[in-house]
Amino acid sequence: MADSSGSHAPRSPFRAWQAFLWSMQGLRATWQVESSFRLEVYLFIVLAPLAFWLGANGVERSILVGSMLAVLVIEVLNSAVEAVVDRWGPEHHELAGRAKDMGSAAVFLADMNVLLCWGLILGPRLPG
Repeated sequence: MADSSGSHAPRSPFRAWQAFLWSMQGLRATWQVESSFRLEVYLFIVLAPLAFWLGANGVERSILVGSMLAVLVIEVLNSAVEAVVDRWGPEHHELAGRAKDMGSAAVFLADMNVLLCWGLILGPRLPG
């Protein structure tokens, strides 16, 4: 949430804690309403330890895990776009449909990035 005072002073510990609580509310809401987010979290829980095991160094591990984390971030943003569009009104509108399609495309591109990162890092290690 934006600072209402307009100042750029550092947040107090209470305000930082409040921002954390709002973030947890957003994650909880996304978990409750988005089955695709739940699936992506389950995949992350399974694949993140595998990434730490298969990554040869810190850079590889960070790319393998970070690419999956980006999917979760983009899925949350996509869900936020969909919520705002749905709040605006249930009737079909070309721009509303375009916004939802673009959000979906962002998630798709993030998914392709995961495949690319994992393929480029782990593919050369495959026997053959």
